[in-house]
Amino acid sequence: MYRSVFILFFLVTISCSKKEFKVEGIPFPYGYNNAQPNLVSEDGNLTLSWISSAENNEAVLSYSQYKYNSWSEPTRITSGSDWFVNWADFPANAINGNLLLTSYLKKSASGTYTYDILLNLETLSGKKIKDNFLLNTDGVKAEHGFVSMIPNNSSGFYVTWLDGRNTVSKTKENHHKAMTIRFAEITSIGEIINETELDATTCDCCQTSITLSSEGPIVVYRNRSENEIRDIYITKYRNGIWEQPVPVFNDGWEINGCPVNGPKVVINKTTTAIAWFTAADDNPKVNLSFSLSDKDEFNLPIQLNDLDAIGRVDVAFLNSKEVLVSYMEFDDNATYLNVKKVTVKGEVSKAFTISKIASGRETGVPQLEVMDKVVYLVWTNVVDGKNQLKSVKFNYEDLQ
Repeated sequence: MYRSVFILFFLVTISCSKKEFKVEGIPFPYGYNNAQPNLVSEDGNLTLSWISSAENNEAVLSYSQYKYNSWSEPTRITSGSDWFVNWADFPANAINGNLLLTSYLKKSASGTYTYDILLNLETLSGKKIKDNFLLNTDGVKAEHGFVSMIPNNSSGFYVTWLDGRNTVSKTKENHHKAMTIRFAEITSIGEIINETELDATTCDCCQTSITLSSEGPIVVYRNRSENEIRDIYITKYRNGIWEQPVPVFNDGWEINGCPVNGPKVVINKTTTAIAWFTAADDNPKVNLSFSLSDKDEFNLPIQLNDLDAIGRVDVAFLNSKEVLVSYMEFDDNATYLNVKKVTVKGEVSKAFTISKIASGRETGVPQLEVMDKVVYLVWTNVVDGKNQLKSVKFNYEDLQ
């Protein structure tokens, strides 16, 4: 009898200790034709920016903050009928104290990929500091986009972007010159300072990523070699200079075109994590690599996908020893937005499915952030033929 009671108590204890993984939807009741989300967590603020496309072809950039378990009423930042709106090249946003910096793309000429990067700087209370000012001041009618931005250690921001000012010129072989990646600082009054070119040859249209270490900003992007090898590179600002870019890992992916699938970098003290997509040797993978010191040495990549990978990755630290990676993969039945938990020792959890998801461009690039032990994800869903933002959350402690 005592043994039976003990066994029953043991089973009840085990069943109660194992939490159920449950994804909770967050209503987004702000109309349709919303897409291009960018989700950012900073100093207890969870901020979402996106573009709404009106029936009169006017595009509107708005943002909302997650407060009291719901999205706040959207704040309109700016609008226009001459924007370049694209599923992969979405607006960026960053918060520093009471300041909000956002970006969007505006056509500069009639060419398909001739557009500039425009910035808006304002306070969270709505006071405009500087409206619709150019980030790229080269004056060249070419492609400029794929912006990433973060707050700096003072009252301004660090910004990086892909810049096509050199593509209007041609090489001796009559090929257009390559895209570059550039960096600048934006001050608290909207001045653009310390602009520099980080790499003269990059992939054309993959998202960039930026984070901040104790020594300075770190930028990660997809490089492009003379032999069309398009692997992920990293460059760091250290001791007052930008260091020579180096590969995170030599995948050796040779591709004669842009895969439109950029990396994501995050840092926790001296531990850096980078997630990315590669299809080297016709083997699509979602990879993750850690650097556990201030050095540029990264561990061998950990493959995360179990099915055929699509990529579109994001990554966030759960704590000092674990990250969560989101990515898309598919089988014969459906496409899935999945997450996996990975420790710095290389231990990988099973895949947790957040949602079945459309595999095409309409989905955009799913966004992942972690705040106060809660994981938030946002992506674009299609409802009755119209784009609508889908947002969900769950407690990361439920990832057993």
